[in-house]
Amino acid sequence: MKTLLAALILLAATGSAQTDVKPFLGKWNMTGTGEHTAVVYWLEVTESNGALKGRFLNRSSSPYDLPNIKVDNGELVFSNAAKEGAPPPPVWRARMVDGRLVGTTTIARADPAQAPQVINWVGVRPPAWPAVDANAKYSYGTPVVLFDGKTMDAWGVQHKQNPVNWSVADGVMSSAEQQGNNLVSKQTFKDFKIEAEYAIAQGSNGGIYLRGRYELQLLDDAAQPMTPQNHMSIYGRTPPSVNASRKAGDWQQMEAIVVGNRVTVVLNGQKVHDNAVIEGITGGALDANETEAGPIMLQGDHGRVMFRRVVVTPIVK
Repeated sequence: MKTLLAALILLAATGSAQTDVKPFLGKWNMTGTGEHTAVVYWLEVTESNGALKGRFLNRSSSPYDLPNIKVDNGELVFSNAAKEGAPPPPVWRARMVDGRLVGTTTIARADPAQAPQVINWVGVRPPAWPAVDANAKYSYGTPVVLFDGKTMDAWGVQHKQNPVNWSVADGVMSSAEQQGNNLVSKQTFKDFKIEAEYAIAQGSNGGIYLRGRYELQLLDDAAQPMTPQNHMSIYGRTPPSVNASRKAGDWQQMEAIVVGNRVTVVLNGQKVHDNAVIEGITGGALDANETEAGPIMLQGDHGRVMFRRVVVTPIVK
């Protein structure tokens, strides 16, 4: 009897360990390995009344609620909803290894005869940010002019295999009407003030990425209702407090001060973010190395946007 009781206790403990969700709870920055280092995800796992829930940022999207998530035999498994007539949705699987999520993404091909694509990735906890205030008084260094109305010498591109599809004319740097590349500044910045003057073509949108990780959305949305995708939103996460957009084609001015994970943003003279918390990387982030300096990225692949001034002033103290 004692032997049977011990076996039952061991079995129960093993089963509990295999379904224990606690190690997976919380937020994760996930980065592809090997040839997939450009793949960046973000995940938050929570538990409420015994039900596991997930919120996921799938590379270029806004964060969304996962329809399917579970812990099965010590493995975190989640996926999107299946769509009729489409290949099976991608499936993410991960195990805890030395405090990290080590996992794979399996993506079915349109041709079921072909083997699926498999992306290996590793997830780590986002940084524990110190208390900071973007509205505090800081000392600034020498301004760095990223666009002076003359050349694009300060910029590279994200997708080096694709055409640049930006040009400079009459003091204005413009993306192509159909699809430009994303411009990435050659210089990187950590805490700083950025000032930009730009115009957005009718129906277009773009973005200004702080440190290459946090997008401030550019959007033709004058007088439209507020959403987390509005002009000057922290894209997909935090809407601006007011719609301060001008109509398509008009020149607009923005200023943002970013310190740690806090940002204050003024658009066309109106404060739209006041020491707002940056909750995490946004869709299209270049990487998830949040404590490191990063470039400014100008999104040019969503329609025509035009810049006539971009200046970054580093915070030195």
